[in-house]
Amino acid sequence: MKEALFYDKLDSGRVHCRLCPTECVIPSGKRGACGVRLNKEGVLYSEIYGRITSLNLDPIEKKPLYHYHPGEFILSIGTKGCNFHCDFCQNWQISQDCNAPTREVTSAEIVADARKQVSFGIAYTYNEPFIWYEFVLETAKLAKENGLENVLVTNGYVNSAPLDGILPYIDAMNVDLKAFNGKFYRKVCRGALEPVLETLKRARGRCHIELTTLIIPTLNDSAGEMEKEADWIRDNMGPDTPLHLSRYFPCYKIKLPPTPMETMERAAEIARRKLKYVYLGNV
Repeated sequence: MKEALFYDKLDSGRVHCRLCPTECVIPSGKRGACGVRLNKEGVLYSEIYGRITSLNLDPIEKKPLYHYHPGEFILSIGTKGCNFHCDFCQNWQISQDCNAPTREVTSAEIVADARKQVSFGIAYTYNEPFIWYEFVLETAKLAKENGLENVLVTNGYVNSAPLDGILPYIDAMNVDLKAFNGKFYRKVCRGALEPVLETLKRARGRCHIELTTLIIPTLNDSAGEMEKEADWIRDNMGPDTPLHLSRYFPCYKIKLPPTPMETMERAAEIARRKLKYVYLGNV
């Protein structure tokens, strides 16, 4: 384990984690909502520092990033845990199961592996990279020193100080904008929309950004919601910001039928009235 960044010590052995907007107050012997940050006798530790569940060489389009190093490959790593608890999670076996098996690795090993592969950099993906902050920051710094680029595939749910601390080492992000209504974030993800929007505004112009929204029947698929989302992206991120609309299939706790193609096409048509680059995925 490694002592965590961004926390305060409180009375009675409690700690206040300030990494993400959940702002967990954690008693001694307990973990935060992410499941991987442990208060041990008044000190907050990352239990996933130097631990990975997944390592693959992926096409950059799989992140998905279409306007950044197209046609190239990137070494992709992930661990376990997440600060969201989405009922539709597609990687729930590692993000929601904190007993998922991991293996030990060092930042130097990851960077050396990336340099040996046909990879232009390292992507921190598969689960939420911001809860892996200490290891991602260390690895990203070393990667930059070795001429590699860094990519975050993230839900964007992070506080401003940690975000500002890591952005100088990040070259691109795909941010999962899960819906454009607060009720969805509260009920389906156990989070909040506004901090994600704030992350996007703070990161704009500091790295390449693309967005992804999974369209789920009856939950976030209305024409009105797509109008609002596309308006916000155009007005706050710019009309050149790529938007990936991904088709939902039953997964984890949500067993609704797959999103109809007509719904996907309607959402893309609405978004394309306001944005230049709108792509359909999982279709």
